[in-house]
Amino acid sequence: VQVVESGGGLVQAGGSLRLSCAASGLPYSTYCMGWFRQAPGKEREQVATIADDGSTNYADSVKGRFTISQDNAKKTLYLQMNSLKPDDTAMYYCVLDHCTNVRWYGEYKFWGQGTQVTVSS
Repeated sequence: VQVVESGGGLVQAGGSLRLSCAASGLPYSTYCMGWFRQAPGKEREQVATIADDGSTNYADSVKGRFTISQDNAKKTLYLQMNSLKPDDTAMYYCVLDHCTNVRWYGEYKFWGQGTQVTVSS
């Protein structure tokens, strides 16, 4: 399984970025996907997730600003980030796994290498 993120970069506060995640070699046809982030010195945070039924979940810190979506045909996940704040600065990771595994164990097996998002004030 390969999970590759793209779209990170440097943006001013108030700006927008769109992250993409391309997955290949998946052993199953349906799966849950999401985005995590981790800033230096901080704990890893679940940002947004999307399940096989299309239901989404967001961290309180990004609700109303970030939108997670997916293109099932292209096996691609997106994270549209608007009204970015300096506190959003972090390495963003795309994750995925079979939804049964996620619901049973509360974690995702497959992770990308991450894409850096830096928001300047």
